[in-house]
Amino acid sequence: MTTVDLSIILACYNEGPTFDASVRRIIASCAKLKKSWEILFVEDKSTDDTRAKVEKLVAVMDSARAIYHQKNQGRGKSVADGIKASKGKICGYLDVDLEVSANYIPIFVEEIEKGVDMAVGKRFYERGGLKSVLRLIGSRVYARMVQVLLSIPIEDTEAGYKFLRRSKILPILSATRDKKWFWDTEICARASWAGLKISQIPVLFTRRADKKSTVRLIPDTWEYLIKIIKFRFQIPKGIKA
Repeated sequence: MTTVDLSIILACYNEGPTFDASVRRIIASCAKLKKSWEILFVEDKSTDDTRAKVEKLVAVMDSARAIYHQKNQGRGKSVADGIKASKGKICGYLDVDLEVSANYIPIFVEEIEKGVDMAVGKRFYERGGLKSVLRLIGSRVYARMVQVLLSIPIEDTEAGYKFLRRSKILPILSATRDKKWFWDTEICARASWAGLKISQIPVLFTRRADKKSTVRLIPDTWEYLIKIIKFRFQIPKGIKA
C-alpha cells in the first residue's frame, strides 16, 4: 500500500448545508503543510444529501477517498474504519462541523512528529449564555469521572479532535468495542493503559449557531456514567483506579 504523510478521517452523518464550506477549510489547512496527505470520508448512511456531496468531492479530488456504510453504525465505528483504511503514517480526525477550527491541524501534526503517539484536543469555551455554561459543567463533570474511575490523565477524552501515530494505534483499535460516542473515551483509555505517549493540546470550541446541538446534558451524562462504570472492569491488572 502506498503511504502518505497524513490522513484526515472525516466521519460524516447528516452534515447539512455547512459541509462544503467546512471541507474547503480542512483542505486549505492541509495544503499549507509541506507533506503528502489524503482526506478519507466515512459516510455513515446519512438521511440527507451528505452522501451525494461526498461522491461529488471524491470524483474531482485526487487526494480524497470514501467509505460508504450500508447502514448507520455510529461515530466510533466510522472513525475506526477510516483509520484502518487510511494510508497515512499520521492519522487525524476532527468533527466536520469545525466547532474546533481546522487551523489546529498543523499543530497536531507537529506534535506527533515530536514523538508522541496520540495528540488529544482539550476544549476550552467562549463565554456565552446558559447553554455554554451547562456544556462546560457537563464536560468537566464527565472528564473528572473518567480520570477517577478509569485512572487516565486525559482531561477531555470526548473531544472530537485527535491525531495518532497509525502504527501505534492499530493494535489498540483491535481491542476497542464501542461503536458510538463512547468510542473516544475507550480509545483514550486503552491507549493510556498500553503506555502510549499522549499529549493534550488546548483548542477553542466555538458553538455554531446554525447547527442544532445533539447533546442532552442529563441523559447523556447518565448514559456515559453507566458506560464508564461497566468499562472500569476492563482496567488491566497493575493499573490503580
